[in-house]
Amino acid sequence: MPGSAILKIDFPRSLARKAVALACASALALPLVSVPAVAQGRSLPLVRDAETEHLLKDYATPIFKAAGISNSEPEIILVNDKSFNAFVPDSRRMFINIGVIMESETPGEVIGVIAHESGHIAGRHLVRLRAAAANAQIISVIGMILGAGAAAAGAASGSGEVASGGGAVIMGSGSVGQRSFLSYQRGEEAAADRAALKYLSATGQSPRGLLKTFERMSEQQMFTRKYADPYAQSHPMAQDRYNSLATDAQKSKYFNQPEDYVLQYRHDMVRAKLFAFTSHPSATLRAYPRSDKSPQAQYARAIAAMKSRGKGAVKEIDALIRTQPNNPYYYELKGQALIEGGDPKGAIAPFRKALSFKPTEPQFLTWLGYALVASNDKSNLPEAERILKEAIQRDQNSGVAYSQLAIAHGRQGERAEADLATAKGLMVSGDFQAAKRYAARAQKSLKRGTPAWLQADDIVAYNPPNLPNNGR
Repeated sequence: MPGSAILKIDFPRSLARKAVALACASALALPLVSVPAVAQGRSLPLVRDAETEHLLKDYATPIFKAAGISNSEPEIILVNDKSFNAFVPDSRRMFINIGVIMESETPGEVIGVIAHESGHIAGRHLVRLRAAAANAQIISVIGMILGAGAAAAGAASGSGEVASGGGAVIMGSGSVGQRSFLSYQRGEEAAADRAALKYLSATGQSPRGLLKTFERMSEQQMFTRKYADPYAQSHPMAQDRYNSLATDAQKSKYFNQPEDYVLQYRHDMVRAKLFAFTSHPSATLRAYPRSDKSPQAQYARAIAAMKSRGKGAVKEIDALIRTQPNNPYYYELKGQALIEGGDPKGAIAPFRKALSFKPTEPQFLTWLGYALVASNDKSNLPEAERILKEAIQRDQNSGVAYSQLAIAHGRQGERAEADLATAKGLMVSGDFQAAKRYAARAQKSLKRGTPAWLQADDIVAYNPPNLPNNGR
């Protein structure tokens, strides 16, 4: 059962041998992915949350279009780190710490960060090293994991070409790492700043949030590097850049335009959610006391109750649902509370309700599939299998979905299919040797030349790249 702690897997000597499970989680209390760096014992924990991801996508879509990068729209990946930081390792991915959202009082501040990072992508500034090799290795490992997911997806479709494409992504990850966490030249930073202003103007948005970010960075740089946020450290001379931008920004005809009301509401809700999921319940109650009747405060308190009492919090969550009966994320929270409280059968209905509002959301699909499998009702297994396969089709890196699909197959007596699903999940986790063992075992019971046999063969034949082990 998914737990509330960050999922960590120790690295062996070779980074290419075992990465870490990129688990599909629908909320912050599910396993988070943690990609440990070899050096200094640091890690980069990734997190999945459908509500937050949808909000960031809505922030980014018009910016990506204005930047001319919408055709190959970068994937925004959440990092479970409360510091104010964001970075782009390549043109396909943008990493944003949850701290960017938690510290930003308005959507415009987050949009400004996205616009700036988009400027680096559009300007092709991804050519210099931003920090130490250990950080580059983190990105290399992430490239491996995402590439392995593509390879597993290729196996799922029986397509050797797709599987090879996944391998190509992984093979490129080492060079991605070498070009990551860029220490941009001052000219490149200025170009990204100007590009951000251009994108904000093209989308009819105020640059106030962008200026607020530079104010924050300038304040950070007044402290020692030991205490400064990474975003401030990697973007030098924030006060000079603020001064350079301020005049042009204030000339924008959109400068005094108020924040979009709906986006501001969603922003406040996500901030409350992130705070509640990453803080002790007592800290949440101090930040959002019962005297605060705002929707975001009620949301935060319901999450705190779920973390404290599991399904004992259903009464509070039901009260929350009555305030917004069409909010899918409230039903997701109720289902999670029931699962955490040991009542997966009871969780089925709220997850179905969440899906009725967002029928293609892969994280909701995974939740429902998980609840169906965990209900211990054999009659639910065929539906669970179908639901989990759809979740995997929509989210190639869904480790939890693969593991639950393997259980569903196994309980139906489909041992070869269970082994194959396990192998695919291990591919996503980066444990390639174990994946090969399960795939080989599946092959023995599968008819040669069938799609399933070819899927297993893709995994057996897969050869991961050798990444540097940093002397370990």
